[in-house]
Amino acid sequence: MESLNELKAKVKKGRKRTVSVVNAADKEVLLAVKKALEEDLCTFLLFGDESKITELATDIGLIPSQWNSDMTIRHVENNHEAAKQAVLSINDKASDILMKGKITTKDILKAVLNKAYGLRAGKVLSHVALFEIPNQQKVVFLTDAAMNIAPDLQQKVEIIQNAVQVASAVGINVPKVAAITPVEVVNEAMQSTMDAAVLTQMQQRGQIKGCLIDGPLAFDNAVSYQAAQQKGIKSEVAGNADILLAPSIEAGNALYKSFVYYANAKVAAIISGAKAPIILTSRADSAESKVYSLSLALVSAHTF
Repeated sequence: MESLNELKAKVKKGRKRTVSVVNAADKEVLLAVKKALEEDLCTFLLFGDESKITELATDIGLIPSQWNSDMTIRHVENNHEAAKQAVLSINDKASDILMKGKITTKDILKAVLNKAYGLRAGKVLSHVALFEIPNQQKVVFLTDAAMNIAPDLQQKVEIIQNAVQVASAVGINVPKVAAITPVEVVNEAMQSTMDAAVLTQMQQRGQIKGCLIDGPLAFDNAVSYQAAQQKGIKSEVAGNADILLAPSIEAGNALYKSFVYYANAKVAAIISGAKAPIILTSRADSAESKVYSLSLALVSAHTF
């Protein structure tokens, strides 16, 4: 897969799904909704203040009455109720995907993690990002840049499994996972290198399935054949990684923002590990980026 635009073609091969948006009274969110409707990617349930959503939608040329059953507005009084009702719509099979609108990540996650009606599936929730980076021959996944602060070994196993599930959904059948560390040798003073070596061994013994794992690998060795060859590293993963496993949220977040702001990468991102894909885009993200994330969620939905 070379481009995030390929996600849209994959979406159209499956059945049309419904996305629940938590507080849709946001211009960039509604621009993404409009673009998705124009491209016939999905249908929407928009939760929030009906008058505000209608006013903003009309301002950008998204006339609710023109979309009939493809876009339904459900009036709720506040963000707490919007998040609750959107989550319940997924549990009730009325929708397939949860999308953040004008609400904080903290508040939407409260509903997702609610013991009475939430979307927990007994797994670690993790952030899975897919990047299209200029001058690179293929897209690359990065995890976890936003959810798990300092994952231990077992959490890293589940983070890998979540990312592999999403990678498989977009057509990468046996993704190559690079466990990123500062150096490419095991060093007892660096826990990330110890974890990387164990994860590699676990995959080789069949304890982690559906992928190839190698580590420890420094970032350059994970993405550059030349760097790997110069270090004498022989591996199916080195220089050709499909998934970059960050050792911590600090490393993952720095890589994520470096790709976007220094490399001008396009990005799609979802939260995996719940009962349904969750789109937690930032308010600073463009409508285009939101549509890419929406497309990734739609492609992945059947695997949840």
